[in-house]
Amino acid sequence: MAASATTRAQIVEAADRLFYEQGFEHTSFTAIAEAVGISRGNFYYHFRTKDEILAAVIDSRVAATRAMLRRWAAETPDPAQRIRLFIHIVLTNGADIRAFGCPVGTLTAELAKLRHPARPEAVAVFTLFRAWLADQFAALGHEPGAADAKALHVLAFSQGVAALANAFGEEDFVHREVARLERWLADSPARRTGATP
Repeated sequence: MAASATTRAQIVEAADRLFYEQGFEHTSFTAIAEAVGISRGNFYYHFRTKDEILAAVIDSRVAATRAMLRRWAAETPDPAQRIRLFIHIVLTNGADIRAFGCPVGTLTAELAKLRHPARPEAVAVFTLFRAWLADQFAALGHEPGAADAKALHVLAFSQGVAALANAFGEEDFVHREVARLERWLADSPARRTGATP
């Protein structure tokens, strides 16, 4: 049973990486099975359709995001510093983002183009980040509406920087934009609304 669970986890991990690097539509069962080093028969024991794998990948991403947010909360009690940890994702994952874009944004966009029914589930990671960031801004003293607006602003920053980093591959640009948003955050006191960089 433990070996079966391990194999399933390896399939999900390989599929997650391949969906990110190649796209969901262009990733085949064969490619995933080869990445894990298993036969197609063993593969079908765990997943019968690519949509089943997609659901497992999305669940895995949501779980990993929740774990990361819990880790950030444990690392610092300061809401502003927690927001900075999110802002720095584009630096922490810089090489992958320059090569493939944001894993959340690219999957959501691809599923939208395919009119795939799993798109709402794929948006769950964005929704988690939005609610978490809004909670941090609320903890800084912002009213709920303003806190959510600021959360969306930070999300928009991360997506815009990821898209342009992927398009141009310019690491210096990412560092400049991160510093710019950090200045905005430092100059964005509680209950001040409508501020943009």
